[in-house]
Amino acid sequence: MYHPYFRGKQFELLCIREMAPTFQEADFCPIIEPVKNVLGGLNRALDAVAEAGGRAIVIVNPHHGELSDSGTPLSNLLKERYLNLPGVSAGILLKQSMSTSEALRCYRDHKSHSPVLIHAGFGEARKLAEALGKQTDEQCNVFLENYCGKLYQKHFSGTRRILIRDGFERKRNRDYELLERFSDLHATFEDEGMSGFGDFLIVGDDYSETGGPAYAVAIHLTFIDPDDDDSMWIYHFVSERRDTPTDPAGKFAEALEKMIRVIDKRTSKVLETSAVKEFRDLHRQGHFPGLGYIKKLSMNHHVETLADYFQKTA
Repeated sequence: MYHPYFRGKQFELLCIREMAPTFQEADFCPIIEPVKNVLGGLNRALDAVAEAGGRAIVIVNPHHGELSDSGTPLSNLLKERYLNLPGVSAGILLKQSMSTSEALRCYRDHKSHSPVLIHAGFGEARKLAEALGKQTDEQCNVFLENYCGKLYQKHFSGTRRILIRDGFERKRNRDYELLERFSDLHATFEDEGMSGFGDFLIVGDDYSETGGPAYAVAIHLTFIDPDDDDSMWIYHFVSERRDTPTDPAGKFAEALEKMIRVIDKRTSKVLETSAVKEFRDLHRQGHFPGLGYIKKLSMNHHVETLADYFQKTA
């Protein structure tokens, strides 16, 4: 059903570890594009998923980060540690530069890992579909919507299809409005002819190795609005000070104060998740846990919000 797309940075992998039981209970399946040479964090995340009895897709040929030139360490990792775990699949990232023969070779190399094709700019859909032969719902194709139109998706209509839509418009923190529409795909993916859906959580598809200086600190918090046909919206709580890269702790306190004022209102539609409870604890303690940790809490909240939605609509 839900396939959140993670890049394998420290706090994204930590989110997967902490949310592993939630993923399993809700039948969610994270997609992970590892971006770091050191694989300890990825190991711990996958171990948590496996221990919970859940599922995950690990991209073996990343486009971004330190492993973009060679996916061999990831292929070896799957073979050595996760070959016998049916919940862990190999993701084959199909980019514009890849030929059909390269795609098929990578697919066949990982045949024992329930390979999943992730379409992200590949240009030979018809040729690949014909080469793969008869399509069944045991095959899974994931489409990054910004790269794959309806005609492209149609070539794989006999398979299990997942549509990934980027609902997060990335801006400088100081430029965010308080409230923006995020997505309705969680409520409409079946109308799109899809078996499931995904997004890039509150991070977005744009990738950077490191964040810039925090001229402003923002807390991103999603919610589902039952009065707007269950559309998902996102709050951006931004600090008052936005002109210098100093005092991130003080700026976090300013953003957090804005957040608490909004979610304390009786009319608030933000779900009281475990992540929100932790934000409340940070507010009471006056503690700044670091910018990466704040992002992790917002990702946790996003996952919990969608899990609650599907539990209620089941």
